[in-house]
Amino acid sequence: MAAAASSIDRSGALEITQRLTEICGPPFARFAGPADEVAGRAARWVAVPGAPAAAARVLRLAAAHGLTVVPRGAGTKIDWGAVPEHVDILLDTGRLAGIGHETVGAPTAEVGAGTPLRAVQATLERTGQRLAVDAPSPGATLGGVLAAGEAGPLRHRHGSPCDQLVGVRYLTADGELVNAGGGAPGLDLARLLCGSQGGLGVLVSATLRVQPVPASRLWISRPVWTPLEVNDLVRAILAARLDPAAVELDLTPTRPHRLPRPDDPSAAARARHPSMAGRAHVPARAGSLVVLLEGGPADTVERAERLVALLDGHATVTHSPPTWWRRYPFAPGDTALRIEVPITDLHAAVYALRDAAGAPVPVRGSAGLGVVHAALPGSLPAERVASILAAVRGVLLARKGRCVVLAAPPQVRRAVDLWGELTTVPRLRAAKEHLDPHHRLAPGRLPGGL
Repeated sequence: MAAAASSIDRSGALEITQRLTEICGPPFARFAGPADEVAGRAARWVAVPGAPAAAARVLRLAAAHGLTVVPRGAGTKIDWGAVPEHVDILLDTGRLAGIGHETVGAPTAEVGAGTPLRAVQATLERTGQRLAVDAPSPGATLGGVLAAGEAGPLRHRHGSPCDQLVGVRYLTADGELVNAGGGAPGLDLARLLCGSQGGLGVLVSATLRVQPVPASRLWISRPVWTPLEVNDLVRAILAARLDPAAVELDLTPTRPHRLPRPDDPSAAARARHPSMAGRAHVPARAGSLVVLLEGGPADTVERAERLVALLDGHATVTHSPPTWWRRYPFAPGDTALRIEVPITDLHAAVYALRDAAGAPVPVRGSAGLGVVHAALPGSLPAERVASILAAVRGVLLARKGRCVVLAAPPQVRRAVDLWGELTTVPRLRAAKEHLDPHHRLAPGRLPGGL
């Protein structure tokens, strides 16, 4: 595919630019600039179609010339996932935006893929409704949230945005508009697009369930000292049947985010003795466990009182979330990890990460589901990151968990396996061959080099 694209001479490139301009309009088609890249891979053109029909024409143009296409929303997670093999056209979905006209109180809403999530929530809030979607990326579009498989604290009670899908409209690599949903087979196909990074289809719109805005919201915060304590508290909270909307954990070292050298004797000792690693260098307060309760005012207060009693009174109740709520523990340039493990083994995963790194690292996420994110310093050598990943994945494998690298510096991304062992690769390969047999959509972005 890259060879076909590179064979386009200057006159051919100008012709494609002209065609894209005719399709999208003069302000919305151009040669790509320095900021138009996907995980470090530069694009050649940027096209911003104003309607699904125009987006379909862009895809048909790409197919006719053997060009690759990568969709982009707000670009908040454009560096997540593997580097695509080639990016000819960056298809910006920013003009595929808007909310379908539904009657007030309707159980669903159709939202354009390029619509910023905060704009959706602001519009629905005027009618007393919301999407139970609270992805952490500021400014993210709904299509970007779905394409990256992103979810926030509310996933504990309501499931991920993908779980809340009723249907989607998407474009195939050949520019065919498909409506998926309305039944089990359709929803299976719709949900297959979640987390596909644009590698299976270009999302045009999504229909999701909506719900009334809760009358009351309370955040109950409890300081925690060790991952094992977190495990005990989460199990007690879930057993109490308090119907929490979210159960979030923040374990952030108070000292600078630096890891010791592999030859540090104390690091080696902690690696040999997991119990020592679990307790060593733990500050006076290692972090916080925060539970969100939603519902009617009286009911929410009653459940909050029960929860405070359950936590032995060592808790505070507020009407607003902590500053770290809905924020990832990693910063640009860090190696960003997502760990998924049964909740009964989350503490083992955190201890394994500490043991491998030789010190506590920032960990944050949904402790009530066993889905958390972690950050390794961007300055860490690639071989060190690889050894940490191998150790953590070895522990998780026996516990039916996994650790995925979401984003990383270029040298790390080139040296490590981003995905680890995935049982879904055969299914993804079959879907890719069915939906994009010529591998024109974000080639190489999916696991297995798909």
